[in-house]
Amino acid sequence: MRHSYLNRQESEDAFTDLLFNALLGFAFMFVAAFSLINEPSDGGKITPNAEILITIRWPDDHPDDVDTIVEDPRGTLLWYNNKDTEIMHLDRDDRGSFQDAVVVAGKKIVNPINQETVTVRNLVPGEYVINLLHYQANYNEPLPVTVKVEKLNPEVSLAHYGNYELTGVGHELTALRFNVNSEGAIEGISFLQKALVVKVAKR
Repeated sequence: MRHSYLNRQESEDAFTDLLFNALLGFAFMFVAAFSLINEPSDGGKITPNAEILITIRWPDDHPDDVDTIVEDPRGTLLWYNNKDTEIMHLDRDDRGSFQDAVVVAGKKIVNPINQETVTVRNLVPGEYVINLLHYQANYNEPLPVTVKVEKLNPEVSLAHYGNYELTGVGHELTALRFNVNSEGAIEGISFLQKALVVKVAKR
């Protein structure tokens, strides 16, 4: 009887030791994981990828090619052959219906959306000029184009939305000009025309 009692006592002691060791292991892992959590040095701030978003659109499935040319306050031009100026970036260069189809798993998928997007990633004070160029035209009718300018930080706000018409190959127009002040706000929107293609041709 005493032998049976001792065996039972030893089993309970072994179980207790095992349980204690398991709890000790979990406690160690918790302390180790907690110690790896660092306080963010920048107070949780996230550097935005873009400050201003410029979107140019024309009718879906339309074969015409519209180019966006943007001049920044330094006089540097953003266009399809210079897609990054350190201040701005041409995120999407759309060529109408050209190369709009891709083959995935033997199936042809067509993207009908005609849209170019430009992001201003560094708010350098001064004037920005947004021009549209009708690079390729397939019809005699005018091509409707919309231009939207959005300020993204500290919250998304619409700075401009306008409708325009391009009338054929080589037609260039200034959609708008705007200024960014020293505080990063958009102001002084105007529609005074300024040719930029001439500057591009000299590059």
